[in-house]
Amino acid sequence: MVTIDDLGDLRGKRVLVRSDLNVPLDGSTITDDGRIRASLPTIRQLRDQGARVVVTAHLGRPKGAPDPKYSLAPVAERLGELLEDAVLFASDTVGESARSTVDALADGQVAVLENVRFNAGETSKDDAERQAFAEQLAALADVFVSDGFGVVHRKQASVYDVAKLLPHAMGGLVASEIEVLRRLTEEPERPYVVVLGGSKVSDKLGVIDNLLGKADRLLIGGGMVFTFLKAQGHEVGRSLLEEDQLDTCREYLQRAADTGVEIVLPTDVVVAPELSADAQPTVVPVAEMPADQLGLDIGPDSAKAFAAKVADARTVFWNGPMGVFEIDAFAAGTRAVAQALTEVDGLSVVGGGDSAAAVRQLGFDEAAFGHISTGGGASLEYLEGRALPGIDVLTD
Repeated sequence: MVTIDDLGDLRGKRVLVRSDLNVPLDGSTITDDGRIRASLPTIRQLRDQGARVVVTAHLGRPKGAPDPKYSLAPVAERLGELLEDAVLFASDTVGESARSTVDALADGQVAVLENVRFNAGETSKDDAERQAFAEQLAALADVFVSDGFGVVHRKQASVYDVAKLLPHAMGGLVASEIEVLRRLTEEPERPYVVVLGGSKVSDKLGVIDNLLGKADRLLIGGGMVFTFLKAQGHEVGRSLLEEDQLDTCREYLQRAADTGVEIVLPTDVVVAPELSADAQPTVVPVAEMPADQLGLDIGPDSAKAFAAKVADARTVFWNGPMGVFEIDAFAAGTRAVAQALTEVDGLSVVGGGDSAAAVRQLGFDEAAFGHISTGGGASLEYLEGRALPGIDVLTD
């Protein structure tokens, strides 16, 4: 695939960069700038080569029209702080403000366009509508660089269609993400351990199905574990449960037993009568879960067991917290898994999304992990063996 280094002299050229700047906001305050910082190396590289850098990105899920609460203005301000340089901001994506802002760029300057999802054409299922919007974006630039890994699994105008209209390359962030994912899927060093959490089994079906033939151990926690425990005949109280996935969980457990893959489920769980910071947590064995309680974390014995199962791994992929880590009483399982990954003698990969957020919220040094992905959904789809439109289009 073509990289930025293959594009030749970019001085004076307008380079449209699709970044992933979808950060959490509290009002106009950014609560986690991890994705902005991950986007910096590519933007800096282009700036330092004298390109006129035009950054496009989305934030949240606006309904194809401007919505002030999803404005990228705070992101543009933070990007300028991190670059230690002024960043121009266009108040629209392809309108008069965007055109005048891009026209005003000097060599080595950076501009951010307003939220690309303020335009219905960005996410349209209609190819012609998406194409028309992509043509407006392409008119603002000479070259396209795809660097928003968190959206490469989406067939959207700023990810897919614009790449067909301009000379294009893969940015450094996307290139590094793909390289790590290839290491996870093509002859990973063993033992290979996969840790899965999060709320729903249905969100991870494809990953479990594909990795049952690749991983040596599969550790399962989070809300999704209660469907597995119910499939084994355990009472799960008022915990998250997907009744329609019970047979699938039984099938996975049987397949693992037949193929020698070790599936590790918790032996104890932290329960409470309700999900709140004031709830009184109790630790119970999985065989003794009260019918009026809900499970909110793996228990301390399980946390130690999970850490031990990670300890000798040479390759680890983790996606999904072990409990409701946002509340301290239910964060211990997630903290134990994160700590175990920092001690792996090999490749440890945090698979984006809530796992990456947990790492930062719980105060871990990001440098202690082999790789922290910026795209949870994209990572999962790659590990499922599915095509990623935003990657495939770059090979055309």
